[in-house]
Amino acid sequence: MPEPRPVPTVRAYTPTALPPVGARLAAFVAIIVGGICGGLITFAVVDLQCGSDDGRAGSIVPGPPAAASTGAPGGATAGGDDGCELLAGAAGLVGAVVSASGVSVVSVLALRAMAEWRRNLVLRDPAVTADLRSARRTRS
Repeated sequence: MPEPRPVPTVRAYTPTALPPVGARLAAFVAIIVGGICGGLITFAVVDLQCGSDDGRAGSIVPGPPAAASTGAPGGATAGGDDGCELLAGAAGLVGAVVSASGVSVVSVLALRAMAEWRRNLVLRDPAVTADLRSARRTRS
């Protein structure tokens, strides 16, 4: 008479290498905040560098009224602001994408390091290692 096959049992819990949900959520928030900050900084720098700011450039250093504008028709200022809004907006968008990409690389590396640390800590626990050894023997 053949021996009865053993009833399959539920495999012991094996720890996962995923970082905790809180850490993944913190990484997501960091990427969003980093993108927003990078976009705002880039927008501000390009906006400051692009043309004058409504004729206020002449008001920084007191001087004759002609220094603030060239007298061009329509009240245009010396630097001209044509296209500065579009340029600053595009630069802000590019800055947001670049800074979010940089923060995402750092976040992924940090999450991988956390997963590696968790895996090493769990494998040093004698109870878990015994369960893992017995699970490997039954698979072989």
